[in-house]
Amino acid sequence: MKGLKLSKTSWLILSAGIFLVVLAGLGVTRSGQVKEQTRLEEELSISESRLEKIQLTSLQTQMGELQDQLAEGESQLAEVKTRLRQTILSVDVTEKFFEIAKYSEVVVMNMGTTTIAKNTIAGVDCFTISLSATVTGDLNNMVDFIINLNKGYTTGYVKSVQISLNNISSEVSSGTANFQMIVYSYKGS
Repeated sequence: MKGLKLSKTSWLILSAGIFLVVLAGLGVTRSGQVKEQTRLEEELSISESRLEKIQLTSLQTQMGELQDQLAEGESQLAEVKTRLRQTILSVDVTEKFFEIAKYSEVVVMNMGTTTIAKNTIAGVDCFTISLSATVTGDLNNMVDFIINLNKGYTTGYVKSVQISLNNISSEVSSGTANFQMIVYSYKGS
């Protein structure tokens, strides 16, 4: 086949037709991309609004819980400071010790206290006094005495106890107990 001879007008019409077909193809492709972009933007918008709601709700819930914990902690701190607001004098501490011993029916053999010292516990400045004593009596009474000491001193506690039994029988055991305890006091502004 010999080459086709087309006139200039035919070439222009053929070129214009090819151009229009290519242009139509590009238009269809662009239209599909615009629709896809619009759909993706809508999904993104919906996802962002859901994420915003989830994060805000979660953060608000956490913030509320943390505020509750903070309020509870501040309340507990205020309660502890109130309990610690008492003067500790060696005379008061020993007097209370003897009262508890009498109530518990044990005999105080000897007792000693340290001087009042200034300490910092968990960031709170306070005063402490240490007490050591030896008591004798029935084993059950000494156990009651230990319990009563921890209850009787609202800001003190028994650090250590050593009990030596003298008379062990099936009904009554007697002995000696050596105590060490510490009492706290808070002096705030």
